[in-house]
Amino acid sequence: MSDRFIADYLVIGSGIAGLRAAVALAPYGRVLMLTKSDPGAGSTGYAQGGIAAAVGEDDSPAKHLADTIAAGDGLSDPEAARVLVEEGPRYVQELIDWGATFDREPDGRIALAREGAHSVRRVLHARDATGREIGRTLFHQLRHHPTVTVVDHAVAIGTIVEGGVVVGARFVNQRGRLCEARAEATLLATGGAGQVFRETTNPSVATGDGMAIAYLAGARVADLEFVQFHPTALSVAGAPRFLLSEALRGEGALLINASGERFMSRYDPAAELAPRDRVARAIVLEAGRTGGPVYLTMSHMPPGEVHERFPLITASCLAAGLDLATDPIPVAPAAHYMMGGVSTDLDGRTSLPGLFAAGEVACTGLHGANRLASNSLLEGLVFGARAGAAMARWQASGWPDSSGATDAPALPSVNPPPSSGAVLSESELQDLMWTSAGIFRDRDRLALALSRLDPAWHGLLSADPDQGRLNPSSWRILSLVTVGRLIARAALRREESRGGHSRTDFPERDDVHFRRHISETRSEPSAV
Repeated sequence: MSDRFIADYLVIGSGIAGLRAAVALAPYGRVLMLTKSDPGAGSTGYAQGGIAAAVGEDDSPAKHLADTIAAGDGLSDPEAARVLVEEGPRYVQELIDWGATFDREPDGRIALAREGAHSVRRVLHARDATGREIGRTLFHQLRHHPTVTVVDHAVAIGTIVEGGVVVGARFVNQRGRLCEARAEATLLATGGAGQVFRETTNPSVATGDGMAIAYLAGARVADLEFVQFHPTALSVAGAPRFLLSEALRGEGALLINASGERFMSRYDPAAELAPRDRVARAIVLEAGRTGGPVYLTMSHMPPGEVHERFPLITASCLAAGLDLATDPIPVAPAAHYMMGGVSTDLDGRTSLPGLFAAGEVACTGLHGANRLASNSLLEGLVFGARAGAAMARWQASGWPDSSGATDAPALPSVNPPPSSGAVLSESELQDLMWTSAGIFRDRDRLALALSRLDPAWHGLLSADPDQGRLNPSSWRILSLVTVGRLIARAALRREESRGGHSRTDFPERDDVHFRRHISETRSEPSAV
């Protein structure tokens, strides 16, 4: 017999989207929050650069909207982007009112940074630990609500569906016991899936669980071919792929090759402040052209200012034997953010009644093919709040169609090489995805990936079709294989290059055939 928890609202995940949704829900009933590890172990706490919002005197929501849509490379949903930029300043001010401590200028005004593809300074920051400060603020706000219960080390492994409605989720607790959490409405706020790739800036918990849970339950997913590879992760043998925030380049850091030459203007007129997808590809191409590494340098800037502005990054570089202010820091791209995810409307409703999603796990179409820097925390804040409000009223408001489906070509006819076996270890999967579905892709490599992923996925499901006997380690590999397979399938369908998706066999953007979103469900695997 499973342990059973009963609540009015279930929130799976304790990052910014889940926390803000819980704050919205707390006055209306009992909220149960499940967190996979310790609270704060997810990607929110790793967010360094800041949160973008049009709060500066020379800024406006219209300017922020234009930058967001431009970065999205022709696929951003204008209404989703409009909601983000127009509601963002209000929710950021709410954080300040609740005690969030953002950096300020000597005269007391909020200090604003500029990052890649932003036309003005609009990024609020708390040194280089902005996500941690926002998480602290929201957790403190929840302490005022005795209706909220947090269960940590709870690994969600599937939904509970009755009569076509999601009524909760199954999870494995810290003691390895299978449990049920039942609720009137369930929110997935589980973050991204960087652990699908060998090189990633994401924490170990970012295994795409929410995307896999939703897809396996029959929900629609979309845009999963669009993976953002952050251009500047610390690249030192034996050291973790630590994120070197875009805020570094926003404050003046430069990219140089092994000869000490700046090279970004060769690839993009915006140089170091080009959108992330372009900078990441430029770094790979420059390393290939020169046969040597690429470095980030701040040696032309006052060392004291560098260390004071970026204390956490300074400490991480020191741990690798490098001084951020004076040494050239070796960098390389790493998987960082999923633009795609579980399809939702602007209130977080998925295609399954009773199931909501917000934050990186969700896909509103906001980011299009490439996310604008520092829009991720704002997305979690705005759409977490909207999802929480919608959860509190969903039974009375009905369930609109939020499938997001559009017509696009089905999987191309390919003859993949024979599979070398159905079993995939986590490291084999990560190597496969990095080499076959990484920064540069083509049909042959994607077909190779699917020749391994398809039998592995079917084998895992046939061993436990209802996910009823899964333990955390077996769920982890099923989640990674599920999301990796969805990424490769979508990437094979999209026969063009756009944003975070770059095909060497289709190097041009093709608005005639592919200015649309590719989606699928488990029951309609060729529906796109």
